[in-house]
Amino acid sequence: MLKSYYTKGIVEAGCDEAGRGCLAGPVVAAAVILPANFKSKLLNDSKQLSETDRKKLRPIIEKKALAFAVSFVDHQKIDEINILKASILGMHLALDQLPIRPEHILIDGNRFVPYNFIPHTCVVKGDAKYMSIAAASILAKTHRDEFMQNLHQEFPQYGWNTNMGYPTPAHKKALREFGESPYQRRTFKY
Repeated sequence: MLKSYYTKGIVEAGCDEAGRGCLAGPVVAAAVILPANFKSKLLNDSKQLSETDRKKLRPIIEKKALAFAVSFVDHQKIDEINILKASILGMHLALDQLPIRPEHILIDGNRFVPYNFIPHTCVVKGDAKYMSIAAASILAKTHRDEFMQNLHQEFPQYGWNTNMGYPTPAHKKALREFGESPYQRRTFKY
């Protein structure tokens, strides 16, 4: 059972990203502030849910959240500053867009750069522990998957409609056969 909050009675934003380990495309981050009474039996870490369940949850989260935002950091910026910094930048960009200022930020993972003097807590596997982080993981994943499926129309040879840019054997084989796409992360090893 996911926890509703880290600190009771304050406005908390959960943050997570998707696409960190990919060979192509952006890293996508999301920030979500859920109401204190938010309930969902289905809500869980996006990696533990089926694509169907993630698609069911996305509109529920987007409708019921007090605030949410999604940001994209493209492959060129990832190559320029590295994937960890790009992931943190994405979270900062998502937090920038929130219409409500959180009093505390919950981050999935163990690294973060302080944001606007707001206290934060890093939680390893936080997307499987806290509702707001799980909700952010679902938004980040579904928005990124949608982006990669659209890119697939332009570059079908890489199979991004199924691998989403992750380093699957089929994706690596396509890179050997067709060379790099314009969306490839050039600092990543294939």
